[in-house]
Order: sequence, then C-alpha cells, then structure tokens
Amino acid sequence: MQTTSRIFVAGHRGMVGSAIVRLLQSQGCNNLLLRSRVDLDLCNQQSIEAFFREEQPEYVFLAAARVGGIIANSTCKGEFIHENLMIQSNIIHNSWLNGVRRLLFLGSTCIYPKFSPQPMKEEHLLTGALEPTNDAYAIAKIAGICQCRSYNQQYGTKYLSAMPNNLYGPNDNFDLEKSHVLPAMIRKFHEAKQRGDASVTIWGTGAPLREFLQVDDLAAACVFLMNLDDIRYDSLLNDPVAPALINVGSDQEISILDLALLVRDITGFTGSLVFDTDKPDGTPRKLADSSRIHALGWRHAVELREGISGAYQWFLENHPVSVA
Repeated sequence: MQTTSRIFVAGHRGMVGSAIVRLLQSQGCNNLLLRSRVDLDLCNQQSIEAFFREEQPEYVFLAAARVGGIIANSTCKGEFIHENLMIQSNIIHNSWLNGVRRLLFLGSTCIYPKFSPQPMKEEHLLTGALEPTNDAYAIAKIAGICQCRSYNQQYGTKYLSAMPNNLYGPNDNFDLEKSHVLPAMIRKFHEAKQRGDASVTIWGTGAPLREFLQVDDLAAACVFLMNLDDIRYDSLLNDPVAPALINVGSDQEISILDLALLVRDITGFTGSLVFDTDKPDGTPRKLADSSRIHALGWRHAVELREGISGAYQWFLENHPVSVA
C-alpha cells in the first residue's frame, strides 16, 4: 500500500477497525474510505454495490462483524449468522467486481473445533465439531474463509483471511450482557470496587485457558500482512495445507482464574472470587499456533499486564458508570 492508496476499512468504528485506522493514519495514509453504519449499511447489497462502484477502493480491511461474548453468541444465533454472512458476502463479492488488489478478512479462532489439537494450526479447520455456544458465528466466518479461497481459485483474486485469538483494548464493548470475558471482567471488578462488594462472581470453573491479543498488535499484524511482498503474500494464498488462512496470536495464554486475579489486581478490587459452575466454560483451551506469521517476521509487542492496564484506563476515561 502507498500513503495515497484508496483503502476501505469496513467496521472502522469497532475495536479492530478503529485500531487499523489509527495505525494507517499514523503512517501517513491520507485516502482512507470510512463510512459509518448510518452512511453505509453493509448488509444492504445495493448500497455496497454503489459504494464500490463510486469509490473504487484498492485495498480492503474487512473488520466489520456482528460480535459478542458467550451470552450474545448463544442467545442471538440467528442475528449472528445472518448479519455476518451478509456483510462479508457483499464486501468480498464487490471487491472482486471492482478489482480490489488485496483484501484482508478478519475472523476469530472460534472457527476451529471445540476439541482441536493444541495449539490450533490453520490446517485444523473443519476437522471436528464446533463449540456449540458460538457455532453460528463460527460457521459464518468459515464461510468467509471459503469465499476468499474460492474467489482466489476461480478469479485470481488476492484475498487473505487472518484469525486472531481473544482481543481486547480501546473501543472494546464493556456491556455485561454482550461483551467478551476480559472487558466484562474489567467492568465487573470496577463496579464491585465502587460499591464495596465483598465478592465478584465469574462464570464457569475458572479452568479454561485463553490466549489474549491487544488490538493494536492485531492492527500491526493486519498492516504487516497487507504490505507483504508478492512472493511471501502469494505463498500464503497458495499454501497447500491451509490456503489463504493465517493465525494471529500472542502466545499469552492464561486460565480464566488467573485472568480474574490479574484483573482484580489491576482494578484494585480487594474482595474474593466466586465461580458459578452452573454457567458454561466454553472451549477448554484456545491457543493459536502463530508460527506462520512469526516466520514472516511479525510478533506481538504489548504484554498482558500492560495491555489490560491500558484497557482499564480507557474504560475509566470513556465509560463513566453509575453504581447503585
């Protein structure tokens, strides 16, 4: 990409999209194509057709998606599969129609089987049953991967799918009913501290292991991948084992119990932890094998304590919470 390249960041107001925009702007990119949901309905085929026809983007970061934590994923399955399929199909298809040079499709490691070998490699895709609590979202993302691969094979496009693990950071969703585990913990512990509660309740047993990646690290990985030279980029697209698919992880793996203890320490809550074992744990372990992107030269920069401290500070500055 050049600083004058026409770059469409779909989902630029979300956590991932906004991080990509911050990085591109810091690098002097001055021709970003950004549209709010009010200005451009990504689920509307006619609107997307008109946008691509008029704006002619050269590069596309497909970071727009309907996302959420275990509650949202398990109770809004219809919305999750419908909206994600519509968004990605519209953007991928119109990217091909309008000659987009490269497209990066963002998904999640929930595409891998619930009991996938650990760490999860790209070739583990479609080798087993999915985690039931987020299968609708996962199936939509798997469809996006297959669409990118299919267009590459039939039309010669250069569309790559990147699968990060659990993300967190500025512009995260801290809604207790819809957010992922880390932002939910940050809000829970903060509000409990404000109220002077004796304890905080955590879903599940605390045993599952999760890998976390700070969102600015993901943005750096996305721009890194988009800017790869043709030889290395094409080698990813044509990989015989897992074409056009690459994991993006940090190797920062931690149990939910230890994560809760870390968040408790960072937020300054002094009470105890209670684990509600009637609630689901989800997948036992989710560690991504990121050896492919590491071999290309990218590694994360933000360590977990530093990243969570930054996320908590962002929460304090942007989410004034009234505590009953």
